[in-house]
Amino acid sequence: MVSLPPRVVIAAPSSGSGKTTVAVGLMAAMRARGSHVAPFKVGPDYIDPSYHRLAAGRVGRNLDPYLSGAERIVPLCLHGSTGADLAVVEGVMGLFDGRRGTDEASTAHVAVLLGAPVILVVDARSMSRSVAALVHGFVSYDPRVRVAGVILNMVGSDSHERMLRESLAPQAIPVLGVIRRHPDLVTPSRHLGLVPVAERTEAALATVAAAQHVVARSVDLDAIAELARSADPVHGESWHPDVAGDDGRGLIVAVARGEAFSFEYAEHAEILEAAGARVVGFDPVNDTALPAGTDVLMVGGGFPEEHVTALAGNPAMLQAVRDFSGVVYAECAGLLYLARTLDGVPMTGRLATDAAMTTRLSLGYREAVGAAGPLAGVAVRGHEFHRTQCLPEAGGQPAFLVDGRPAGFAEERLVASYLHLHWTGLPEVPAALLQAARTVAA
Repeated sequence: MVSLPPRVVIAAPSSGSGKTTVAVGLMAAMRARGSHVAPFKVGPDYIDPSYHRLAAGRVGRNLDPYLSGAERIVPLCLHGSTGADLAVVEGVMGLFDGRRGTDEASTAHVAVLLGAPVILVVDARSMSRSVAALVHGFVSYDPRVRVAGVILNMVGSDSHERMLRESLAPQAIPVLGVIRRHPDLVTPSRHLGLVPVAERTEAALATVAAAQHVVARSVDLDAIAELARSADPVHGESWHPDVAGDDGRGLIVAVARGEAFSFEYAEHAEILEAAGARVVGFDPVNDTALPAGTDVLMVGGGFPEEHVTALAGNPAMLQAVRDFSGVVYAECAGLLYLARTLDGVPMTGRLATDAAMTTRLSLGYREAVGAAGPLAGVAVRGHEFHRTQCLPEAGGQPAFLVDGRPAGFAEERLVASYLHLHWTGLPEVPAALLQAARTVAA
């Protein structure tokens, strides 16, 4: 049994309150003071962890009780905290916002599982005395959740700060920081959140540096370090990636990466490598061939719609993917890349469907069962987050039945859909893919 390190959860009343800026700035500021910071994000987010990685200097990981299972949250946190002396966990949405109006997979849920104190980031730009009512509500709403401090964000002036502090004083909850309005802290966003680090690395480094500077100057880091040490003692066994057997020995798994396909859970490569496979990254925009000897092709999430011209301008790679005869696994952006067209621009044409951007957002957790292909019969929990649509939405052999509805495309050696999966809760998925590849190789 091992123990979780000191830890805090950075939460907020709602999205858009500034918790990512505060979390990233705190990770970087604590690292600059000599701490070894383990960064985490609640929920199925790929983009925020990419900023966490820049700030903390180590892989940003996700903690999602729905996708991974509540019983794995402490083991996954232990795994991601190896060698760290502080864990900083950034929340998702509002503190108590969970799946389908419950607290399942909410920031509060994860905070309770980790025994971690919560710091509430409040966007105070349009309030004064009302801040006391808001904070009181969050402090008292669920006695299992210890809201132990407040950071006031977007404060306009000295007088505004004074009013806020005076309003909060009777509640005896510490104000751990006051952050003024800083236009240089704005991180560019688009239709699905922040622009990923892979698409703006130099600018992202500047963003992280600015957040570090502001947090170090505006937040009581010593008080937060002390608060982190007050977390409940939590012990457990660290999660290990050896969950898919050894069917990957000798196999090569090619993973699409680069600016167009930057969504990837670190544990997936760890699971594949623990099974004996060799994971090799490639860039569909710039590379002209798949890695030599590829047995499994994985094309995950990202923003191919932002790079459609560059993807289409690499006909050698389009042909290589079209002709690949091994096992193919594609999620969301990967599905778009395998389509005939994306916004009218030719893609690989591996699947008989056409994809296009829409104004409709498909968002939420999904329960599904594999309908055909390598994952036939496998029950999964996944997440969708996209503004595109494929016509048709499913093939004659759908990849999954999602809530009973056919979705995605499957062949004997292929599965492609909008579902994002987290394999820590589904070790049978990588095992099935590797076994299918082993059958081909034989």
